[in-house]
Amino acid sequence: MISLPLELHPILDELRAHQITPIVVGGYVRDALLNLHSKDIDIELYNLHSLEMLEQILKPFGKLNLVGKSFGVIKLRLHELEIDFSPPRTESKQTAGHKGFEVCYDFELDFSAASLRRDFTINAIGYNSQTKTLLDPHNGLEDLHNKRLRCVNEKTFIEDPLRPMRAIQFAARFDLTCDPKLLHLCKEMIANGALEELPKERIFEEFKKLFLLSSKPSIGMELLHRMGGLPFFAPLDALEQTPQDPLSHPEGNVWRHTLMALDVMASLRTGDSKRDLTLMFAVLLHDCAKPITTVINNGEINAPKHAKAGVEVAKKFLEKITDEHALREDILPLIRYHGKVQKFYENAASIPEILRLSTRVPLEELILVSQADFLGRGVNGKRPKHFEAGEWLYSHAKKLGVLHAPPQPLLMGRNLIALGLTPSENFKIILDSAYEAQLNQQFFTTQEAIQWIKKELVIAL
Repeated sequence: MISLPLELHPILDELRAHQITPIVVGGYVRDALLNLHSKDIDIELYNLHSLEMLEQILKPFGKLNLVGKSFGVIKLRLHELEIDFSPPRTESKQTAGHKGFEVCYDFELDFSAASLRRDFTINAIGYNSQTKTLLDPHNGLEDLHNKRLRCVNEKTFIEDPLRPMRAIQFAARFDLTCDPKLLHLCKEMIANGALEELPKERIFEEFKKLFLLSSKPSIGMELLHRMGGLPFFAPLDALEQTPQDPLSHPEGNVWRHTLMALDVMASLRTGDSKRDLTLMFAVLLHDCAKPITTVINNGEINAPKHAKAGVEVAKKFLEKITDEHALREDILPLIRYHGKVQKFYENAASIPEILRLSTRVPLEELILVSQADFLGRGVNGKRPKHFEAGEWLYSHAKKLGVLHAPPQPLLMGRNLIALGLTPSENFKIILDSAYEAQLNQQFFTTQEAIQWIKKELVIAL
């Protein structure tokens, strides 16, 4: 028996009163079987005679979204629930790409036939709340129990180029082993250009699910590697061939380190999806320039200036998978300065140095990325347990009030006007100089800043 939200029961009762059989399908059933909470519910309606009839039945329960009605889907928001109602549907491939399907609703289909359009067996389980029975024509329940990811239909699976990406995020989210036949299908699809068919926003959405919903995103990334998908996501394909210093990185190559760091970062997620996505991508790409900067001299392995070089490399990667400019701009400074936390700690950085760094990158986020980098290493139970450098910088940044944002300028344009200056291009030069002096702790109040201006910038005044 699967527990359904109480507010859904009157709707199901009303549908049954019209001789319609509602079957809860897909992700809600899967998540309920795994004791996971879900707010999205898909309901297929059997013995439904028309969408107009469905619309009239649902109207009393709330405002309907009819955007998908032409495809046979009517949406209803009920408190926190997002519910999709539809008759059973079929899909037929018409053109290339993830959207190249003709979707047709068919009132005569039975559940077994309708479920053939679904991707994985774990997503093809239905639940009849009246009889309190599961409908499982493809043995999805057994696959869920055995933690196995298997496709519903090999012939139709390959028609959707997005499915390899869906496979990696499902495998990671639910800790599933990819069925050998499914792995073979995904390899063939990728080799035949499936990823090239996808718009970047669809690829990005699957990365979001992988990075925000899985406790071990390394499972998905390693599966992508086994599918042969890393060359599409260069430079990730070069990380495995890039060695690291065995003393600082006993886990081995950059790829292995990156996977370990990703899993650490997943354990440090904050619950803010935008922030967490920034952090996860920063960790994924923090060493992305090591393949082009690593040098070996007298047996010593180093990657000088890989953080600085990583900005341009990461930018190209991110531009390939998302148009979210603000997100890219949040990620890049974290890559550029990810090594600073440890260096500041080792060199006992001064207050001005900490203040100046806070103007270039959010320090709390930087500490988290650096923590994942530091803890994401080592093998055989010898992984570090504490990130002393992060604790040190966190404490200092908090005391200085710059953990979340840089210091606010003490001297503003209005102060210069009050001194009798006329606004001009020189204002920026003066204010920039004053802010630099502020970061160097040459003054601590606005009045002291004004005195500093009078004393140090006589010519400008």
